[in-house]
Amino acid sequence: MSKKHPIISVTGSSGAGTSTVQSTFEQIFRREGIKSVSIEGDAFHRYDRVAMKAELESRKASGDQTFSHFSYDANELGKLEDIFRIYGETGKGQTRHYVHSVEEADRFGTDPGKFTGWADFADDSDLLFYEGLHGAVKNDDVDLPALTDLKIGVVPVINLEWIQKIHRDKDSRGYSTEAVTDVILRRMHAYVHCITPQFIQTDVNFQRVPVVDTSDPFVARWIPTPDESLVVIRFRNPRGIDFPYLTSMIHDSWMSRANSIVIPGGKMDLAMQLIFTPMVHRLVSESKRA
Repeated sequence: MSKKHPIISVTGSSGAGTSTVQSTFEQIFRREGIKSVSIEGDAFHRYDRVAMKAELESRKASGDQTFSHFSYDANELGKLEDIFRIYGETGKGQTRHYVHSVEEADRFGTDPGKFTGWADFADDSDLLFYEGLHGAVKNDDVDLPALTDLKIGVVPVINLEWIQKIHRDKDSRGYSTEAVTDVILRRMHAYVHCITPQFIQTDVNFQRVPVVDTSDPFVARWIPTPDESLVVIRFRNPRGIDFPYLTSMIHDSWMSRANSIVIPGGKMDLAMQLIFTPMVHRLVSESKRA
């Protein structure tokens, strides 16, 4: 991690809701006049869509039924670690964009399923913001938590995560329920071995828990709303967290453990604003003094 050029990492699997957290941070940055640069985890996939399809077929032919975008070796994690390190040391770096859809293709001028070219970060940023699958990976090859200053996990209970993914991929990417189900099944091995171990590295975890029946996520007709959910917020180190203030500001919230608070699902954005605004201020003020 770097006092002079801080890095915030938001990690969660496909359908977890990390983009919602990113939107909240964008509000904080805009309101507080903080200049950030952002990178997406998808930018560090090793393969574009055509190459990934070919690699999947090759893996299946060799007997590997578990290879997916969740897998470490499907991603350029060494490149991501280099960019984190370079940004922490210099405030500079590069990123690119993976184009998912026709709408994104029109915006970026690159065909769907391909990457844009690498581009330099804007100068004089206050911090780097990452959102994606692998922002807190620590294994024999990389140690991303050591390079980041604030690590956030977004971890809905798994049936809710699947419902969100199924609806997103069907509505915005045109996939069938069967196709999304196949992807979920193929990713389970890497979900267990590559995704979930990151959440012991994160500083704050948000887990949304529905209070309606989600027992069969593959036939659910709609995503449970925030008002049909609770959110469990877990702090790895609760020292310095003003729990009485949070419970007084967030109505109908309570502490479930010494390091955890439970809030109504509709108050998640408010909770993030209350928790992360002072943390971001602290990171930026310390960077200016460094």
